[in-house]
Formats: sequence, C-alpha cells, structure tokens
Amino acid sequence: MYKEEEMNVSGADLYSGLQKIFPDERNLTLTERLEAAVGPLLSWYRGNKRDLPWREDRNAYRIWISEIMLQQTRVEAVKPYFARFMEHFPTVGALAACEEEELFKCWEGLGYYSRARNLKKAAKIIVSEYGGKLPADHAALLALPGIGSYTAGAIGSIAFGLPVPAVDGNVLRVLSRVSGSYEDVLKQAVKKKTEAVVEKVLRTLKKDEPGDFNQALIETGAIVCVPNGAPLCEFPCPFYTVCEARKRKLTSEIPVKTPKKKRKIEEKTVLLVEYEDKIAIRKRDDIGLLASLYEFPNLEGKCSEKEVLEYLGNEAVVEKSLAAAKHIFSHVEWHMSGYLIRVKEEIPGMLFVDREEMREKYPIPNAFAAYRSLWQQDER
Repeated sequence: MYKEEEMNVSGADLYSGLQKIFPDERNLTLTERLEAAVGPLLSWYRGNKRDLPWREDRNAYRIWISEIMLQQTRVEAVKPYFARFMEHFPTVGALAACEEEELFKCWEGLGYYSRARNLKKAAKIIVSEYGGKLPADHAALLALPGIGSYTAGAIGSIAFGLPVPAVDGNVLRVLSRVSGSYEDVLKQAVKKKTEAVVEKVLRTLKKDEPGDFNQALIETGAIVCVPNGAPLCEFPCPFYTVCEARKRKLTSEIPVKTPKKKRKIEEKTVLLVEYEDKIAIRKRDDIGLLASLYEFPNLEGKCSEKEVLEYLGNEAVVEKSLAAAKHIFSHVEWHMSGYLIRVKEEIPGMLFVDREEMREKYPIPNAFAAYRSLWQQDER
C-alpha cells in the first residue's frame, strides 16, 4: 500500500494542479476530466510505476508476449513464465520455428492455451510478412491472430508511440468512476465510447507520451482504483479532484457490470493409471477445450470402482481413492474425483511416461494440476 509521504509526487501537488484548472462545480465531461489529469497522471506514473521485466525497454516483442500472458492472469504469476518464455523463445523467429508441444510445455500452468496457439500463428506471419519485427502500424497489429483492440493499443502506444488507446478492465473501472457513469462496462458500446475519449486525449500528447499515458491509466486501476475492494483514493490518486464517484461516494456502486451467467458443472473421474514407475496420459483432440494437450485418462461423471475396472479391464487394481479437485474455466466448471490404479501391462491407446518425461516434455494443463502434483511427488 502506498503512503503519500513515500510517493515521488505528493498528493497535494496532484490535487492542487487539478483544482486550479477547475475551481467551479460545473459538470465536466469525461474528456475534460481526463485532459485535466494528464500532467498529474504522467508524473504519478513515472515516479511510482511498478518495476516489471517487460518495462525494461520498449521492445515490441517483449511487450506483445507480456500483454498476451497478462490476459486473465495476475502480474506476479506472469513474471516467472515471462522469464522462462524469453529464455526459450528470445525472438519472434524462435517462436515461429518452435514445435507446438515445446510451446505448450513452456506455457504449462498459464492456462487459456489458445493464447499460445495464436502467438505462434502470429509469429509466423510476422516472420513471413514483416521480416521478423512487429509492425509499427495499428491496423496491421489488429490483423494478427490473438491481438484485439486492447493489445494492439498497448503494443502500438508503448513500443511505437502511436496515439491509440489501450482500454482494458482496469481502465474501464477507473474512467467509469471518474465520470460517475452507471453504464455497463461489459458492453462493447461502452468500451468503444471510452476508447474514443482516450484516443482524443492521446492525440494531444507529445510523441513519446502515449505509451506512458496508457500504462498510467492501467496502473491506476491496478494499484489505486483496485479491482477487488475499496479504491485507495488517498494514496494519492491523480484523478482525486475530478473523480465523480469519489465526490459522491459512489465507488461501491460503480463500475456497473452485468451479472455473469452461471457456469455449467461437469463431473469427471480422473484415473492415475500406473505401470511400474510410469503413469498413463493421452493426447486430447485437436479441437475443443484444451485442444492438443495431454491429460490423465478420465471418464464422464462420478464413477464407482466397479465402473472404472470395467473400463480398464480385469487386470487393473484400484489402490486408493483420490481427493476431490475442482477447476474453473470461463464457462465450465469441472468437479473431479479420482482413483490411483495399478495395471500389469501398458494399455493400448495410452502413453506411459515417467516423472522426468512429464516434467520436461509433456504439457499437462492446470485443470489436472492437483493430480499431476500428487503423482509427481509420490516417489513410492
């Protein structure tokens, strides 16, 4: 948590600057509020931004990889994955040329593997059409697989100084509070309108400022106007004097989001099938959820020992039941139970691997993390 005396830019300096611009109580537009905060926002960001490995320079490749990893994933969780990824694939060319299985193994644990697939697809295009360098063009970035409006804006502004917006959930939360808006931030129309306002302000900045401005908005949402819990308005926030939600004590009501639909629950029985010192895995289909990744054999529903033995054959022996586990996807929730089973010979259609092979070669998604850890640690 930041304390005002620890900040390089004091709260008093930030607030007084805004108060001099708008001493009256008239109703300001979001554009006016954002324009008023430009100076304080940039000063606050440059003095207090987090030290993150992808901010060491303006390398477009590193920025791209970090932005894709940060989708649906916390910053602290991304850091070690980012370092490992850069070690394995230091350039666009290395990423374009890698085997898919090697890529998935490097990505193992981050989830949402479609992100990794799209990275490789985009890398191949960048190599073939742009000489191995990300294009310094917003439309060209948007055309690459896996890159939407936010990611194109982040890469374009941070790496190349383009005056294009990078509006994510953090920015929508901050600016809906600043303007006191009750519009649903999950609606595409609201995002488009916010992007238009941000872009208008970006076009008034100096050439080297758009990247810092976009990152400052995101950073405000990450460490001041936080996603979970009450905003830390006093620590200080560069929008303090122009934030309508703070003035009217509406921060607990804004932003407004449409309630998400309930996830579908699916029961699964996971089988840890051992033969000597190896465990059975199998490759999933090339399409659908967790496509092309490896999994432990599993059955639909919560199966009894008898049903499991009927599936595996009479030579199988159930050694013990395993603890229940749960994994949450965007729209589906797996509720899993499991069994540790011994067999006298390898079963056709299953691949039997040892612990080192599982650690080093075969990508097992996080959905099976509890059972993977259980077997890897069991050195009986």
